Amino acid sequence: MPNPHPNQPELARFNQHFAERIVPLWQGPGWNADMALPYEALDAQHRPLPVQRYRAMACARQLYLFSSRIEQPGAAERAAALFRSLQKHFHDAEHGGWFYSIDAEGKPLDRRKDLYTHAFIVFACAHYWGKVGEGLVEATLNAALEVVDEQFARDDGLYEASLGEDWADLGSGPLQNPQMHLAEAFLQVLAVREDEHVQQSLLQLCTALQEHFIEPQHGLMLEKPLGAVDNWFEPGHQFEWYYLLETSPLLRGTPLHASLERAFGYAELCGVNNAAVLAMLDADGNVLDATQRIWAQAEYLRALALRSGNEAKLLVQLKAMEQQFLHTGGWYECRDGEGAVSRHDMPSTTPYHLATCLEGLQRLS
Repeated sequence: MPNPHPNQPELARFNQHFAERIVPLWQGPGWNADMALPYEALDAQHRPLPVQRYRAMACARQLYLFSSRIEQPGAAERAAALFRSLQKHFHDAEHGGWFYSIDAEGKPLDRRKDLYTHAFIVFACAHYWGKVGEGLVEATLNAALEVVDEQFARDDGLYEASLGEDWADLGSGPLQNPQMHLAEAFLQVLAVREDEHVQQSLLQLCTALQEHFIEPQHGLMLEKPLGAVDNWFEPGHQFEWYYLLETSPLLRGTPLHASLERAFGYAELCGVNNAAVLAMLDADGNVLDATQRIWAQAEYLRALALRSGNEAKLLVQLKAMEQQFLHTGGWYECRDGEGAVSRHDMPSTTPYHLATCLEGLQRLS
């Protein structure tokens, strides 16, 4: 794999900005000590937005954040607190699984069970268990895997996107984004232990995605199953999928990997404009939404580092991240199609994308 030159000043500044400007937001103003949970978002002045909910997915993403590459004092204690809060606030003792969200007082708000949330619980617990090796963490991981297998799994190798509080069928069917994060979660499990069942589930998932979600002409991973009305693709998800498949010895060389190899070039051609990754396009390459989101920039950046001969392009993207999305107070979440900042709040879920981006760049050095 190519060397992304981790010593180049742009990457060093990105690392420093993340450690000194972004992570501290969630150790200080972004942390509700009474609830032991991160606020959903901070405004540009680092004030929490009025609390309407707390999501289990946001708690899990921050659990990953503080158990990953963070070297700040108190990171281990914060990770432990987030793990406890995940169980205390969101676990459904009656039906099993985890609620989607709770309200400002800590009572269940959206009581549905969604795959996206459970995928991140598997992902975060697998990562955290790999760090601390505690039996309670592994037990939670195993419980989450069991729920995914017994409740969300379908006969076709895919997984339902959303189910009722008591696991009732809501007719959601499968959607791309939760399947992708479940694949990411399965890969994280396999990174910390041998697990034949998880390995087989991952391979079956990728086979089913190839059959039901891949647009054949360009190899694009669509957001809804083939044949769905008003379908679309997101360049950021092509890059995210490419990274997951390319870095996995198990998945590299599968038909899905070959599809996303093709999709990468098409997404880059149609979905990247002046270093900005656009939000949504149709399969013919027509732009449906030109919003530029920091998470998509991060996914393009780490995916580029995997491709030989892209050193100059990688440098352009590092500069674009620094100049267009990072500022002294933190980051800009979104810019519109004209490049103007369109969101000034900073969600607690975004540092996960920046952490995985930086981790990916470092690991490839």
